Amino acid sequence: MSEPVTIAIDGPAASGKGTLARRLAAHFGLPHLDTGLTYRAVGHALMQVGLPLDNEDLAVEVAEHIDLGALDRDVLSAHEIGEAASRVAVMPRVRAALVDAQRRFASSGKGAVLDGRDIGTVVLPGATAKLYVTASPEVRARRRHEEINCNGGEAKYDDILADLRRRDERDMSRADSPLKPADDAHLIDTTEMDIEAAFRTALDFIEKAVAARN
Repeated sequence: MSEPVTIAIDGPAASGKGTLARRLAAHFGLPHLDTGLTYRAVGHALMQVGLPLDNEDLAVEVAEHIDLGALDRDVLSAHEIGEAASRVAVMPRVRAALVDAQRRFASSGKGAVLDGRDIGTVVLPGATAKLYVTASPEVRARRRHEEINCNGGEAKYDDILADLRRRDERDMSRADSPLKPADDAHLIDTTEMDIEAAFRTALDFIEKAVAARN
């Protein structure tokens, strides 16, 4: 790889994009950033000190000082933090601040794998390779339900399915950086595909993209 490789992975919640991103980052030896955690970190920081989640000035100030090297997935994965993240993620100035931080992460000269909702369309439109990972809402809800149960939590499948559909609608219909595939993204539907098959499919596409660029 003569030039730093950047890989953009987008898709809805529980589609498998995060697992795939981590596998690809490990395979290529690239830094990885789950950009969804950056929004969760803003929401979490505001919650910790009892600040309102609807004040864009405060949220922007927090966003401008987020340490991307200190994002704790275990802490930030809590459901209530996800709800807080969804409230700050619709703020244009918060998105602008975090997109700047995400771009700096990807432009370190080492290459990077970023996953999220607007990586291929907004954050890294010039990425070496772009993937859009999706699956049916029902399959995504089942995966999330199994994950919660395996971790000792309790949740109803119907509630999870309804929540995913609400999030899909919110993400796809927002005016600023809606969730959608980039025009040149490779679609991977994991509805009937396990992570190994998804990884091999992604790897084949990325290797061809790298070869074409070089």
